[in-house]
Amino acid sequence: MDVEIVGRMLSTLPAEDDHPYRTGPWRPQHTEWRADDLEVIGELPSDLDGVYLRNTENPVHPAIERYHPFDGDAMIHMVGFRDGRAFYRNRFVRTDGLLAENEAGGPLWAGIAERAGQSTRDGWGARGRMKDSSSTDIVVHNGIALSSFYQCGDLYRLDPLSLETLGKSSWVPECGVSAHTKVDDHTGELLFFNYSTDAPYLHYGVVDAADQLVHYIDVPLPGPRLPHDMAFTENYAILNDCPMFWDADLMAKGVHVPRFHRDMPLRLGVVPRRGGSDEVLWFEAEPTYVLHWVNAYEEGDEIVLDGFFQHDPMPADNGQPGSIQRIFRFLALDRLQTRLHRWRLNLATGACKEEQLTDSVTEFGMINSGVGGRRHRYTYAATGKPGWFLFDGLVKHDLLTGGEERFSFGDGVYGSETAVAPRIGSTGRTTPISSPSPPTWPTTAPSAWSSTPSASRTAR
Repeated sequence: MDVEIVGRMLSTLPAEDDHPYRTGPWRPQHTEWRADDLEVIGELPSDLDGVYLRNTENPVHPAIERYHPFDGDAMIHMVGFRDGRAFYRNRFVRTDGLLAENEAGGPLWAGIAERAGQSTRDGWGARGRMKDSSSTDIVVHNGIALSSFYQCGDLYRLDPLSLETLGKSSWVPECGVSAHTKVDDHTGELLFFNYSTDAPYLHYGVVDAADQLVHYIDVPLPGPRLPHDMAFTENYAILNDCPMFWDADLMAKGVHVPRFHRDMPLRLGVVPRRGGSDEVLWFEAEPTYVLHWVNAYEEGDEIVLDGFFQHDPMPADNGQPGSIQRIFRFLALDRLQTRLHRWRLNLATGACKEEQLTDSVTEFGMINSGVGGRRHRYTYAATGKPGWFLFDGLVKHDLLTGGEERFSFGDGVYGSETAVAPRIGSTGRTTPISSPSPPTWPTTAPSAWSSTPSASRTAR
């Protein structure tokens, strides 16, 4: 195996670091590698032709005061496949924030668990004065990989094969773009939203297959909210107003602490994909916070929407002292009690029906992107190590039969959520989850699969 070091970032993290999310499985790496011919144990499918992209939080500098794992700088990992062989690259995303902190030799912006006033420069984010780390998500649109920041920022463009940073998308609105953008494989469109502390608090937009912003509207809300994801069908986009948002009294003092309001419903907003602000139809459902949706599709007058219902969106401290334990209780799936859930939104009557689809605690569900916005059968979701933000296995949910198949990564091995690469010419699969050696990179960050069907190896 030919391995080459192509770059290295100078880190100012402490040599004897003891932060639980900068050590062990979360230990950051600061070297950029190129490996053109990876050793393959077993056999790769001959028709597996494309790249697997993975975005990770990979801090270069310490926090100003208190580090949260969502603060880390973006590093993209790529594993490419062709003709039964595999190759690897990893690169930092050269964000404006990373370059500025490298020049300064240390942190400049407060993180999610710090006061915005601690930032030494103006910045990005829905709450303002944060660093746009661009380490939350990765998608491929119009042949270009796009990394994004969960609290709204720029979209950084990367070559999906070399991982070279190509600059920023020129169409991004002033409020930025949040994770998670959605790419419809059938139309080539990219759907997105953003949010902020200023009215109307939420926006929704569409970028066409030629990477042009063609639709952008206000979605008025009662106040600042914290949406993290969206869904879509063939004809509609689904946004949300969850009853978990910043405490208004504390926000007025510059402190951004989320609170769950158990007496408020979850609101789901349905709008035609090119519809106006006055066409948003709101549905009310049982109170919860939904971090990730799986998919949505149309069935008669109804929109069927699948996602992960949090049965305890604000878990108690559980008697554990210290600020680290209090902060990170929001990351463990077993503390949040996340379960796959279905909402049925009737466009004719305005009624919402919902049901829990499984007793299993899972999250970060993925599907074959080719059925995005259309009826799906399988959801591949992650299981979590108790008490930690670490994924220790996968569950394949069969939504037709209710059956489940489980795969454990094994002791001390952790992975990311799945990326589905359908077999060429396949029309359906009922075979069990395969059992390859899972990745052991340092965090559980979003990933993407993109096929590369031509000799030019341009992702689509």
